[in-house]
Amino acid sequence: MDIQIATLCDFAADYNGKMVVSGTIDVLAAPALPVVQPHCCLALRLCITPEDNGQHKFSVNIIDGDGKSLDDKMPIDADMPIEIPDDVPFVHRNLILNLQGLKFEEAGVYFIDISIDDELIQRLPLRIVQVDPKPQPKP
Repeated sequence: MDIQIATLCDFAADYNGKMVVSGTIDVLAAPALPVVQPHCCLALRLCITPEDNGQHKFSVNIIDGDGKSLDDKMPIDADMPIEIPDDVPFVHRNLILNLQGLKFEEAGVYFIDISIDDELIQRLPLRIVQVDPKPQPKP
């Protein structure tokens, strides 16, 4: 199993098997902390082969720099049964996880860990920065 696309974004959709992604995110700038991201999506495109057939465990965990989960809803776990005929060389599947109300208590680097069968297969970094909400005067 191979992850071909993994991104945090504003919007994602599967359109007839095509992955539609808008507004990829790797930094959230906030005038005050904590900051809540009202809505975002984790968009994944998987390439799956007959060798991947069987029961699998899929997991997403958002962690801080110390490895602590973002909140008590993490990790998000799901069973992922796969059954592909031997005569099909591969299939693609788009997975879109809508995330709402992510609360980041502090500025810093966070990670979105994607695991299959308890093996970390992708780690996406996300920076939370506090910015001055007032524009600086021009000299």
